[in-house]
Amino acid sequence: MASQVASLDRFRIVGGMPLHGQVTVTGAKNSVLKLMAASLLAPGKTVIRNVPAIADVEIMSELLTRLGCTVESNLGILTIDVPITPDHRADYDLVRKMRASINVLGPLVARIGKAEVALPGGDAIGSRGLDFHIKGLEVLGANAHIEHGYVIANAPKGLIGAPIDLDFPSVGATENIMTAAVLARGVTTIDNAAREPDIVDLGEFLISMGAKIKGLGSSVITITGVEKLSPTDHTTVADRIITGTWAFAVTMAGGDISIHGARPEHLELPLEKLASAGAIITSIENGIRVRMNSRPQSIDVATLPYPGFPTDLLPMVIALNSIADGHSLVTENVFESRFMFVNELIRLGAQISVDGHHASITGINKLSGAPVEAHDIRAGAGLILAALVADGETTVDQAFHVDRGYPNFTEQLQSLGAKVERE
Repeated sequence: MASQVASLDRFRIVGGMPLHGQVTVTGAKNSVLKLMAASLLAPGKTVIRNVPAIADVEIMSELLTRLGCTVESNLGILTIDVPITPDHRADYDLVRKMRASINVLGPLVARIGKAEVALPGGDAIGSRGLDFHIKGLEVLGANAHIEHGYVIANAPKGLIGAPIDLDFPSVGATENIMTAAVLARGVTTIDNAAREPDIVDLGEFLISMGAKIKGLGSSVITITGVEKLSPTDHTTVADRIITGTWAFAVTMAGGDISIHGARPEHLELPLEKLASAGAIITSIENGIRVRMNSRPQSIDVATLPYPGFPTDLLPMVIALNSIADGHSLVTENVFESRFMFVNELIRLGAQISVDGHHASITGINKLSGAPVEAHDIRAGAGLILAALVADGETTVDQAFHVDRGYPNFTEQLQSLGAKVERE
C-alpha cells in the first residue's frame, strides 16, 4: 500500500531522449480490481493471474482481508480465499483511497443480503455519483440509500431479476448490477450497458464461476440468475490504457518501441489518432510496434464511453498536442474535472486555454522543464510524458498517484532510454 513516505516521492525527468526498446503490458487496473471484488460471490479459493504490481491492488487486498478473506500474492498471481460468510462493512479509511472499492457492493448484497460501503474516494476528476448503482440495486429489490457517509443496501429475502435502463453507460454501475444480478432469481437485462473490455473481462470471469450472461460487449446485457457460483481461475485482460500511454510516449518523444501483451482491438480509435499524428503502428506477435521519426501533427479528440476515445487517455493527448505541429481542440465528455492538470502543463510552457469541457491547444516546438504536481493517476502519467519532451529538468510530485495505475513505471522508462529517476 502507498505509504505516507511514498506520497512524498517525486519523479525527476531530463527530457530530450527518444525511446527505444520493448515493454510488456500486464493486466488492466480497471479490470483486476473488479475481479477481486467479484471473488466475494463464491466461497473458496479464486485465482486471478496477470495481476499488475500497483498500489490499488494492495488496497483492494486489504479491503478483502478486512471482509474476512485471505489474500496471497505471488509473482502476479493472486489467490483469494473467500469465507462462507464475509463481513458486510467496507470502512472509510480504505474506501476513500480508491473508487473501485464500491465494487464490493453488488457482490455483498447478492451473497449475504446486506452491505455497508463508505462513499469512495480515488482520483479528483469529477463527481461520479452513485445514483445509477443505487437505483439498479433498488430495481432488483434491495433497499438502498446513503446514510452517514455510507451506501447501505439490504435484501434479506434475496434479489429478483428485472429490466434496468441506464441513463448513461456507467462502467461502475454496470459492474455492480452484473455482480448483483448473477445470484438474483429470474432474468435481468441491463439496457445501455457499458461496453468496455473491462466489462467483458468481468463477465467472462463471472461466467467461469457459473453465471449465465449474454450480450457482453454490446449495449444490452442479459443475466439469468443462478443459485450459487463456484471459485474460478482467471487471467486478467491486458491494460489498454497502459498500452495507449506507451504508444503516446513514443509518438511524442520519437523512437521505436515494441509493446508486448497489447490488445490493439481494444484501442482502435486511439491508435487511428496516433497514426494520423504521424506514428507508424504495426502488428507484431502478441502486441504492437510503434515508431515515430518526426514532430507529431496535432489531432482533435472528443472522449466518449467505449468504443469512443477513452477519457483515461485525455492527459496524454493534450500533452501530445502541446508539442504537435498545429492547433487542436480536445473535448471531455465523461468527467467534468479532467482538465485540472492543464495548469500544470501550462507551467511547462504549453499554450492551452480551457472553456467548459473544451481545451484549445496550440502546439509549440518544445516544452520547458519545471516543477509540477500530479493530481490523479492519468494526469501524473501525462505530465511525465510531457517531461520526456521538455527542455531541461522536470520534477513531478505526488508520485503515489502514478503508482496506483502504472507498475514499475520508472524502471520501464529507464529501460527505453529515458532519463528518469525517482526520489
